[in-house]
Amino acid sequence: MREYIGNSLIAKLKPEQKEYDVWDTKLIGFILRVLPSGAKVYRCEYARGKRVTLGKATVLTPAQARDKAKQILSQAVIGVLPANECKSKAKLTLKNFITNEYEAWRAANRKNGKDDMRRLRVNFLDEFGDCLLKNISPMLVEKWRTQRINNGIQSTTVNRDIVILKAALSKAVEWNLISDHPLKKLKPFKTDAIAKVRYLDKNEEMRLKEALQFRNEELKQKRENGNQWKKDRGQDCLPDLRDFVFSDYLTPMIFISLNTGLRRGELFSLTWTEVNFEHALLTVKGDTAKSGKTRHLPLNAVALKAFKDWRQLTSKEGLVFSNKNTGEAFSHVKRAWATILEKAKIKSFRWHDMRHHFASKLVMAGVDLNTVRELLGHADIKMTLRYAHLAPEHKANAVAKLVEFEP
Repeated sequence: MREYIGNSLIAKLKPEQKEYDVWDTKLIGFILRVLPSGAKVYRCEYARGKRVTLGKATVLTPAQARDKAKQILSQAVIGVLPANECKSKAKLTLKNFITNEYEAWRAANRKNGKDDMRRLRVNFLDEFGDCLLKNISPMLVEKWRTQRINNGIQSTTVNRDIVILKAALSKAVEWNLISDHPLKKLKPFKTDAIAKVRYLDKNEEMRLKEALQFRNEELKQKRENGNQWKKDRGQDCLPDLRDFVFSDYLTPMIFISLNTGLRRGELFSLTWTEVNFEHALLTVKGDTAKSGKTRHLPLNAVALKAFKDWRQLTSKEGLVFSNKNTGEAFSHVKRAWATILEKAKIKSFRWHDMRHHFASKLVMAGVDLNTVRELLGHADIKMTLRYAHLAPEHKANAVAKLVEFEP
């Protein structure tokens, strides 16, 4: 976006979901950045890809910021870097970088930005947040992750945390805050992808469904008792849950997850406009999908019925599942999920494992891996190959073909 940066422009610019820049039409290199929080910051690009912050729009007038930009640009022509940039780069700690530079960008540009920032803060800032960016080394991080493994943390979890840290440092390199990526040569721990596949056996599936039925009945009885109490006191009653299949969100969430393989975030952000009842088709939009690409999922009879039955009880517009207290999307259902697993006597089964269950059942039913990949929304077939061992007859058939060439 290019416009003349002045008071009238600053007054009318509105924040968006992602930060954006406005480039001045008269002074090349003079920029106004608008953050999702609504804050506006003047910046100056004095060389290709090299920028320096001039100050906030609440502190500097456009004219003052423009003068500072002119001074920096004129010095850059003769090879003189901004003094404050040289100083800040040399003294920039991981904590300051994360807090002042990276956090707003990550939250605005990544779907799991808030959760990633929480992991980054919890796992790294207390440990070596005061360490200068230029002093972060593979040995420092190696000691940290070794200690984590010794404390019983799974290697997959440690790898995931390291990926988040490396992504932050990659952005520091891109922004010219450090010259080289300090963890470029740090390799992840080797993990057994097959070992992570957890799905429900027939007995567990049966116990889960029974526990959900019991929970539904319990909630309906609770509503019935509550309405009777209200009726005895002349108060308005709530809708009778016995008129509906489901009592609340949990059962349809689980049925849909088991039969579509949706990620938790995809399920929580799903809207009714993305559910096509006529064609039994579900659309997962790219802005909620991990891959960033839209995909279409055919709904089987169980998933379609779950959507239809749930729609009778909830709003016909907006989010399919929303928090009844705030009207916003769920961030988690940890307590309800843990309780239902305990009732069903199912152990070591995470919410995400319902996605594994969906994929595993497909492969065991003879569905080819590429189709499974498309349904799951995997960008790479390598992710789907973790389920290949569940179709041993395919391997057996392949080996059996050798017999055809025997004399």
